Amino acid sequence: MSIPEDLVVGYPVWPASLERVVLLVDKPAGWSSFDVIRKLRRILGVRKIGHAGTLDPMATGLLICLVGRATKLMEQVMGLKKVYTGTLRLGEVTPSYDAETDVIERADWTHLTQADLEAARQAFLGEIRQVPPVYSAIKVGGERLYRKARRGETVDVPARTVTIDRFEWTAWEGPDVSFEVVCSKGTYIRSLAHDIGERLGVGAHLVALRRTAIGPYRVAEAWTIPSLEEEARRRREAESS
Repeated sequence: MSIPEDLVVGYPVWPASLERVVLLVDKPAGWSSFDVIRKLRRILGVRKIGHAGTLDPMATGLLICLVGRATKLMEQVMGLKKVYTGTLRLGEVTPSYDAETDVIERADWTHLTQADLEAARQAFLGEIRQVPPVYSAIKVGGERLYRKARRGETVDVPARTVTIDRFEWTAWEGPDVSFEVVCSKGTYIRSLAHDIGERLGVGAHLVALRRTAIGPYRVAEAWTIPSLEEEARRRREAESS
């Protein structure tokens, strides 16, 4: 079953009805995905809102938010391919696999060549086995992994099969290597960055991430939080005048 196009709303179109809407939102850095949902509930005055695919607080980009009866489309939207751009930093390892925690290991990366990066890229194309980060919202034993990690518990995180449909290096400056990835549901780009560092023998962690597309939907079409707030305010004022 495809998603009805008349339900999908992106900037600058305002929903004709909030009973059943698929809203495209550009999540800002520093916000959790649920922070966005809380904000939307206040802006739109609707309680029943969910999102289809979490973005870490550090990440920015497309968050598809399902309003009202559109929440029934959750699994369908989550199954769409994701497109990310990002940057990993060679020679530094963190517990969370991103810049949200302190560096715990360092290694010299300056001997690496473009051929080394190309070999690593090729190794992570197609169907791969991936272990999610311990700092994640996955539940093990009924509890979120990040809660266990914050207590310093050692957890055996089961690997999962994910698919990397496309993976390209786009820039390399100093220790920072930028990329674009098209991947399946359930792929952790933090784990991908960490695993590439492991394969190269120098370690790595993710320092920037932006989700640019989910299926046919692009972040360029999404509302920002300020633009949503401004349009909601303008409409309230127009109704009261």
